[in-house]
Amino acid sequence: MTELLYPLADEAATEALGMALAVHQQLPAVVFLHGDLGAGKTTLSRGVMRGFGHQGAVKSPTYTLVEPYQFDHHQVYHFDLYRLADPEELEFMGIREYFDDHSLCLIEWPECGQGILPAPDLEITLTYEGQGRVAHLVAHSESAKRALEALSAN
Repeated sequence: MTELLYPLADEAATEALGMALAVHQQLPAVVFLHGDLGAGKTTLSRGVMRGFGHQGAVKSPTYTLVEPYQFDHHQVYHFDLYRLADPEELEFMGIREYFDDHSLCLIEWPECGQGILPAPDLEITLTYEGQGRVAHLVAHSESAKRALEALSAN
């Protein structure tokens, strides 16, 4: 399965999708998060962190560009590139060092880093639909395809 539409009734459902992704997505992985302001990208990222057992706050790294989260055997890097003036700035911050065999990189506003970022394993686009939202997930790797199959089975 390469695509999945996943209805999200509310914030709790968005966070639950993130938790499910934490369970099913194999590492390493690069996940692009698309959507308008307020669409739920950070909420989804919070769910991923909760799925890995993080209990603390998960805030949008709008001003810091990246927030690292360390777990027992891997790291999750949550990027928000909304305020990035030039994709070359990513090179100056050593962006390539974040993409290793033990990391999951969640990238909000990946279009701002075009030409520098690696290809995604998974792309998630969050859109408004009625009172809720819909997540459109597109797999670009075999591990992401397996994750979508597991999500659709739930």
